[in-house]
Amino acid sequence: METVEFTTSGTCARKITFSRDGQNRIHGISFEGGCNGNLKAIAKLCEGMTGEEIAAKLLGNTCGTKGTSCADQLAKAVTMGAAR
Repeated sequence: METVEFTTSGTCARKITFSRDGQNRIHGISFEGGCNGNLKAIAKLCEGMTGEEIAAKLLGNTCGTKGTSCADQLAKAVTMGAAR
């Protein structure tokens, strides 16, 4: 399994960490900062999904007047070249 650390942009959460297996399934999602309860729920709901499945559900989700959200940043992290 590959461990990925993604530095977020434009959100209260500062960093997202997760593992990716050989089938691009995402495991052990955790957020540093942000709305603790909501982000734990997102992590549970996305556990075991592929990066593509997560992106299909969460990409483009916004928070208030921001052009992004923690969920949107997770979608970007699992589909783009995340900083390691």
